[in-house]
Amino acid sequence: MPSLEWNTPVAGAPCWVSLASRDLDAARTFYARVMGWEFRDSSLGGDFLLARAQGRAVAGVGRCPGAVSPPPAWIPYFAVPDADRAAGRIRERGATLAVGPLPLGEGRAAIAADREGAAFGFWEGPAPVWSDGPRAPARVDLQSRHAFEAAIFYAEVFDWTRPHSRCSVDYAQDRVLVRAGGHTVVTVRGGGVENDPDPRLRARWVIDFLVADSRRTAAEAVAAGGEATPVEGLPETAYVICDPEGALFTVSDR
Repeated sequence: MPSLEWNTPVAGAPCWVSLASRDLDAARTFYARVMGWEFRDSSLGGDFLLARAQGRAVAGVGRCPGAVSPPPAWIPYFAVPDADRAAGRIRERGATLAVGPLPLGEGRAAIAADREGAAFGFWEGPAPVWSDGPRAPARVDLQSRHAFEAAIFYAEVFDWTRPHSRCSVDYAQDRVLVRAGGHTVVTVRGGGVENDPDPRLRARWVIDFLVADSRRTAAEAVAAGGEATPVEGLPETAYVICDPEGALFTVSDR
């Protein structure tokens, strides 16, 4: 997570998002056109790029390792004070630890999947200013089969409900809201299907980037070789976008 600006993120809150891609050049071209991002090399080597918008770190784009690798995907990372402890809690609760924890730059990172198969990561160490509450360029939502059961799992892994936590959990109808510093940083909602053939319907973490004009962004995505589908039932205009490699994310009007 290389950046010129670093801070200590709120433990348990999202602090970064990263795209695992098989073709870095194609990903750079697509996201530069669609999202207007600028890319620069990172201290992690040629297999990891840093995306910036208006001078701020927005996301990472890394190459999928090995000939046999998981499908390209956007993954959220959560800040933890102790990566080994978080890894142990994940295993104890019947979820999957896929990679790590491994040293990475100035911290340690790992990738896991919850009991429904939704992929997420966690990070120990300083992080970019991306995690700065209301200024974060994206929202992070979990689409789950069982929102309340999923919220309990993540609360136990990330200490959301412990007395010393800087995060708090609220319940709003069929959703669970996780707040930090007075701002909602995670929304857990139902509706996910564990093994649906349509990846948009599966249990998964949704990275929702906030943009000035989501219709225009969606049109650019289609012109650049991706797909865009309107999201129904939201107060703002939003689209699910599938990039040319199949990685899903959403865009919503800021």
